[in-house]
Amino acid sequence: MVTIVSYIVWALVKLINLYMLLIVIYALLSWFPGAYDSAIGRFLAKIVEPYQSLFNFASFGMLSFAPVVALLVLYFIQMGIMYVGQMLVGF
Repeated sequence: MVTIVSYIVWALVKLINLYMLLIVIYALLSWFPGAYDSAIGRFLAKIVEPYQSLFNFASFGMLSFAPVVALLVLYFIQMGIMYVGQMLVGF
């Protein structure tokens, strides 16, 4: 039982880390002209935009803090999963 819970927590934490990395890469694409029109840009847009659009309220003028807020929310979710996992496993 402990091994299954540990594996599930580990897998969720790794998936959240991967998604956070994708958000960072998508945000960095804004530095390069035409990068959003590339195959990688379109692929990342399909994955990242639905979640990141929840945080579009965090913009000031032309500067958007949506990726930062999205990363912070994912970080707190990740910490919560780790905390619950530690409580269940009993570390």
